[in-house]
Amino acid sequence: MDTRNVSLTAEQNAFIDKVVRSGEYENASEAIRDAIRALQHRRREDMLKLKLLRAQIEAGVDALDRGDFVELDGAELEAYLVGLTGPDKAEC
Repeated sequence: MDTRNVSLTAEQNAFIDKVVRSGEYENASEAIRDAIRALQHRRREDMLKLKLLRAQIEAGVDALDRGDFVELDGAELEAYLVGLTGPDKAEC
């Protein structure tokens, strides 16, 4: 296993000490490795979300290209949104 020197803020260092003292981790290295796994997991989720968002954007652009859209003026927009989301969510 590779060894690295990592600089932590006082707050981060205190947190690591706290989770080790509480018994959640056997040592600081174990806690840091778990934090890195959580970062890797979050980044994978972010990439998946981005991929899905890009697919939705592409589907929307394709719909526009096909002429599959509804054009509304300001007065019609609120009623249309209520129809899509229900009255409680139209104000979002």
